[in-house]
Amino acid sequence: MAETKKKVVKATPEEPSAVLKMAGDVYTAVGRRKEAIARVRLQRGGDNTDIVINGKPLATYFPTFELQLFVNAPLDITSTKEMMGVMVKVLGGGIRGQAEAVRHGISRALLEYNPEFRKTLRSEGFLTRDPRVKERKKPGLRRARRAPQFSKR
Repeated sequence: MAETKKKVVKATPEEPSAVLKMAGDVYTAVGRRKEAIARVRLQRGGDNTDIVINGKPLATYFPTFELQLFVNAPLDITSTKEMMGVMVKVLGGGIRGQAEAVRHGISRALLEYNPEFRKTLRSEGFLTRDPRVKERKKPGLRRARRAPQFSKR
């Protein structure tokens, strides 16, 4: 058998200074809730200080005011709403779970930006991953806990 040599190729960006400059201003994190997973990118500075979720503006993706409050809460509490542009890719779960996953992701990304926000975000409960998920169906039952009706006679 002929031995094959592995060729190591290093990728070199065309403008390394631009890539390094951008990498310092971007903060990423993942937020989760139930089946929803949100990948969040915070970009500091610039003209783009709006929230974009799956390529849509916040008001279009989450039409209800309550869900918009969920997403904006970490930025409002830390007073960073005017400084940060937020891009989110979220998948899975329902609309409420997705909103809470986005909130969790934004909170974790803000910690990368400034670790001093930990006390504020922790007191509001934004850093705690809510562990409640749907319980699995058990054998012999109709649902997770619902048993067939018992007939005495």
